[in-house]
Amino acid sequence: MADPSSYRPRPGEIPDSPGVYRFRDEHRRVIYVGKAKSLRQRLANYFQDLAGLHPRTRSMVTTAASVEWTVVSTEVEALQLEYSWIKEFDPRFNVKYRDDKSYPYLAVTMNEDFPRVQVMRGHKKKGVRYFGPYAHAWAIRDTVDLMLRVFPVRTCSAGVFKNAARTGRPCLLGYIGKCSAPCVERISAEDHRELAEEFCDFMAGRTGTYLRRLERQMADAAEAMEYERAARLRDDIGALKKAMEKNAVVLADATDADLIAVAEDELEAAVQIFHVRGGRVRGQRGWVTDKVEEITTGALVEHALQQLYGEETGDAVPREVLVPALPDPVEPVQEWLTGRRGSHVSLRVPQRGDKKALMETVERNAQQALVLHKTKRASDLTTRSRALEEISDALELDSAPLRIECYDISHLQGDDVVASMVVFEDGLARKSEYRRFQIKGFAGQDDVRSMHEVITRRFRRYLAEKERTGEWTDGEEPGAAPGGQTDPGTGPAGLAEPPASTLTEDDGRPKRFAYPPQLVVVDGGAPQVAAARRALDELGIDDIAVCGLAKRLEEVWLPGDDDPVVLPRTSEGLYLLQRIRDEAHRFAITYQRAKRAKRFRSSPLDDVPGLGETRKQALIKHFGSLKRLRSATIEQICDVPGIGRKTAETIVAALAQAVPGGPAVNTATGEIMDDTEEPGQQTGSPGEPVSTGAPDERRGQER
Repeated sequence: MADPSSYRPRPGEIPDSPGVYRFRDEHRRVIYVGKAKSLRQRLANYFQDLAGLHPRTRSMVTTAASVEWTVVSTEVEALQLEYSWIKEFDPRFNVKYRDDKSYPYLAVTMNEDFPRVQVMRGHKKKGVRYFGPYAHAWAIRDTVDLMLRVFPVRTCSAGVFKNAARTGRPCLLGYIGKCSAPCVERISAEDHRELAEEFCDFMAGRTGTYLRRLERQMADAAEAMEYERAARLRDDIGALKKAMEKNAVVLADATDADLIAVAEDELEAAVQIFHVRGGRVRGQRGWVTDKVEEITTGALVEHALQQLYGEETGDAVPREVLVPALPDPVEPVQEWLTGRRGSHVSLRVPQRGDKKALMETVERNAQQALVLHKTKRASDLTTRSRALEEISDALELDSAPLRIECYDISHLQGDDVVASMVVFEDGLARKSEYRRFQIKGFAGQDDVRSMHEVITRRFRRYLAEKERTGEWTDGEEPGAAPGGQTDPGTGPAGLAEPPASTLTEDDGRPKRFAYPPQLVVVDGGAPQVAAARRALDELGIDDIAVCGLAKRLEEVWLPGDDDPVVLPRTSEGLYLLQRIRDEAHRFAITYQRAKRAKRFRSSPLDDVPGLGETRKQALIKHFGSLKRLRSATIEQICDVPGIGRKTAETIVAALAQAVPGGPAVNTATGEIMDDTEEPGQQTGSPGEPVSTGAPDERRGQER
């Protein structure tokens, strides 16, 4: 590990001008390339206290052994040079998208004497018109097969073409009318080129001209009673319309734009691009990349633009590029795109309308691509095994943690405080083992105290199971809390567990909290880890490891350590811990939201024994509101069908004990309604929010 101060440039050496810089390691390999508006200010950020650097940046500067730079005139030149050097040196610490050479394009070889339509991959060639990219090659062939009826352009290879010219006999497509057979001079080279240009115009979105021309020719043929020719033209029009239907109109006609969306987490990012030409989605592509460096969404977009248009010119760069976030600064990137196209390019974030709606679709595709990538990565047995081994080595465990439990606390500004427990066995989620907790020991917001309570309750239940099965040998009362109280734990709804005798499956296998993990992971830093370790120590458990994963910097904290364990960014172990932590957070916040929603839908009638949903609805329908029901007599309540006197007395007693509701609020307008409610108001009806003394929902950040 190198000390950055050993190769830090002397004061005044670095120029205060735009440029591109390269960090090299001890073997002179380029490990990072970056650009800057001011080289002096940017490079100074790398040579500060290592503790203040992002872990990924810290790893880069300690790997490097030297830094060098090249001064350029403008930021646009810096952008171009950065792209060239990233392509040339392939630096390990730069964001690198997967190469898109595998995406098939529909290509028309206009650089040949007799242009050919074909599927083409790889580097783009000069003089060839490209359309796409497409997700699959068969999609291109289906489109071409439909269009050859109207535009019978050559599709054969050079060998087939020369053989047909030598023998004087065209291939099968020439006989069935799907090739104009320039090989046997049925059409001149000039006419065939014009046909290929019309094919390109149609694929570029200029469809209306050809459809109207064919419809006019069909009408003329029918009027001249040339019905066979009219029928062929009709079929040609149908084929073109079918080819157009494969790409539905999503934006206004003649709109040319590329839409770029990014889905990301702390370690990876997925990029999806929709290519819209003539208002239709003509192609789609996507990449997944590791976030090797500390990077913002705007910077990810900038790298995606470099990947997309770094080798493109002319119409291959659209007039409009829509992105989720703009690079900072945006002017050099926009100027660079304009230079690649040769005319103005608009780079912006869509705010409303059809383009905003289409951007949301692209974003959903990006999210699905990231989820699919993570799922494939997590399902690989070799990868999971390596992840568990890396966790074991990093935390210095005796063996790989085959069962990992993760805990997270969730609340909304101190209300509805809940916790989650998720279980991963052999690196895979065991959702049947998930558990949820209500924090019952205190009121208010205290994540550390909440974590201590949850860990105590879960492992007190584990000790009780050990005693029940005869595994407890210390002669000590397990699970005893101060004051002689024991906590039975909680089940899936945060309620008390059933008796221990019922905690068996049909095959006699204990369930719920009977099995201990090898590793407990908590969502948080040193305070939460200390609370979890203290809870285990109080219960006398010393054979379960504890760690915490802090979300901000993805650092792993161990009990009693002043500094965190920083796993390598490419570590499969870090990826697994992050996935477990995120699953615990999702499970906790889902439960917290459900509890809050239930609280706002609650009604005093819920506490009446034996009063089901049907009779509650009948009561509200009869009286019109909960307020009028509260003021009704027992005799009036008995008038409701299905309500007897005993039930009516119970209802009156329950409503008398309930806290009177606050003023009703119209949720659509925010208006506070009068005390005298409209006769048809369904206050308190099932499934609808009611105002029965529950506090107003406060705006705040959920955790």
